[in-house]
Amino acid sequence: FLFMDIFGINLHKISLGALIIALGLLVDDAIIAVEMMVRKMEEGHDRFAAAVAMYETTAFPMLTGTLITAAGFLPIALAKSAAGEYTFSIFAVTSLALVLSWFAAVIFTPFLGYWLLRPPAKQGAPGAEHEHGVFDTPFYRRLRGLIDFCLVHRWLVIVVTLGALLVGVFAFRFIQQQFFPESNRPELMVDMWLPEGVTYAATEAESKKLETWLSAQPEVASYLNYVGIGSPRFYLPLDQQFNRNNLAQFVVTPHGVAERDALRAKLEALFRDDFPDVRGRVRLLSNGPPVAYPVQFRVTGPDQHVVRAIADRVTEVVQRNPNTFGVNDNWNNEVKVLRLNLDQDKARALGVSTQLLQQSAQMLLSGVPVGTLREGDRLIDIVVRQPASERSAMTRLAEASIPTASGRYVPLSQLVSVQMTWEPGILWRHNRDFAVTVQSEVRDGIQGPTVSAQIDPQLNAIRAELPAGYAITEAGAAEESGTAQASITANLPLMLFIVMTLLMLQLHSFARSVMVYLTGPLGVIGAALALLLSGQPFGFVAQLGVIALLGMIIRNSVILVDQIERNIADGMPAWNAIVESAVRRARPIMLTAAAAVLAMIPLARTGFWGPMAVSIMGGLIVATVLTLLFLPALYAAWFRIRRE
Repeated sequence: FLFMDIFGINLHKISLGALIIALGLLVDDAIIAVEMMVRKMEEGHDRFAAAVAMYETTAFPMLTGTLITAAGFLPIALAKSAAGEYTFSIFAVTSLALVLSWFAAVIFTPFLGYWLLRPPAKQGAPGAEHEHGVFDTPFYRRLRGLIDFCLVHRWLVIVVTLGALLVGVFAFRFIQQQFFPESNRPELMVDMWLPEGVTYAATEAESKKLETWLSAQPEVASYLNYVGIGSPRFYLPLDQQFNRNNLAQFVVTPHGVAERDALRAKLEALFRDDFPDVRGRVRLLSNGPPVAYPVQFRVTGPDQHVVRAIADRVTEVVQRNPNTFGVNDNWNNEVKVLRLNLDQDKARALGVSTQLLQQSAQMLLSGVPVGTLREGDRLIDIVVRQPASERSAMTRLAEASIPTASGRYVPLSQLVSVQMTWEPGILWRHNRDFAVTVQSEVRDGIQGPTVSAQIDPQLNAIRAELPAGYAITEAGAAEESGTAQASITANLPLMLFIVMTLLMLQLHSFARSVMVYLTGPLGVIGAALALLLSGQPFGFVAQLGVIALLGMIIRNSVILVDQIERNIADGMPAWNAIVESAVRRARPIMLTAAAAVLAMIPLARTGFWGPMAVSIMGGLIVATVLTLLFLPALYAAWFRIRRE
């Protein structure tokens, strides 16, 4: 917390979750240090010699592993996206915790171990014979036999592991995709959309009807109503709305989450049965960068009429999907407008300019400011315009008098022809092209990107007929998820380079570094299996967990390979060195993995961190087993080790 304050990292949902993640990782170095001291004391060393041996044998492999684990979170820090900015604290907090935990493990933990640990009752003299006896229990004998079997059948183990990895990668096709999960906050956002062109008074009248209904509901603790404007940003990921006369937005706060779900169902039924002129929408607050709708397809092009026609066809396709409802677009309906077509020849003959006609029409309909009234600290415009009786009737508009250059007045009907027509009430552009976004809600139990993936191939027939310059692209959660994942993927090469550099510095061998490097993806097997069994979606946060697994797994592999090299350097036959290293490093590897898995349990029950926690738990469990079985087999095959 001290260093978080120094570096300006606030305590919020992301940093708090990162602290919980770090809780399972920061004890890893301490577990390895204590386990090494206990083992050395079991082998006959005194407490001081055990502490020194711990530092000499594990300090720098632990440092390499710690930096590799921290590097696993590096793509989050460097991601150039809103999602990367939102989750930056995961990298900052975990990296701080991991580096500080290494200093504590190599400085403070030996000191505590010296004072707190006691030598075993039956302590023999240090030596290889006594050391072997420590690992001669039934558990270690079975483990030694299993590892020996893997070395004998090394190619079978390698092929089975690679097959499982391919199956794990393929299994992600059957896992629902997600951008960010919905929040567990109790508030409900209720939007009331009236047709384009309605007055503020009409929107206010509909909102008051909903106010009356909400006041009678026992689930409601409080509510706020914003007419003609969206709610201010009281929550960072809030999807704010522009000022619109046809919009009323409510922030409804129920008494709890259970009441929220019941009230949401009642509101959806209310809009369906009692508000025929309103497009109502009831939604939960979301986590992560705001996305207007879970399913969105954007139609772009240079001509607004062609874009509108294409969007109508896209709407039909989206409506046919059984998992969508509330399909609409961001242009909404067209509005009726009064268009004045000026006869330029008559206007010039009478000395009426276009500018003069525009000013006159503005004064007739909207009014013209002629002064300012100061009332306290406010300035109020004084506006001159026609009486309401003349402004409200379109037939009176043609009778309006327009001044000419000669000082005489002529009826407006002599200069213009009045035409009633339809046009879009609002126009949106994307990259300077007209853009209509067709958008939809999705049924409960399915994710927006999954539905978008179902619909997108059905739009290929329309895409094949599009004129040049027009396009139909995915938007919404699918687009934002793709942007976020691309920002993470763009930094993977740098992360992999840093990990490889750290491996080279520790192992002093390119071959061994590549071999350890190849164990990193093993976490995909367990992550895919855990996500499938739990039914959790694979979203941006889960992707961070899978990437972080790379560093955690390589960390264990570094410690194991370093132990093999030390045993070989001490004169042990290569075959025995592999087997004994795996046996001796089994306990600390399993303990550190268990600590990380146990730390994920509180997060697994949350909606935001659940997918990430499940993927880390599953990946670590499977990868820990494979590190003890697959890595020795890979080492023996890589360096062609034979039993002597």
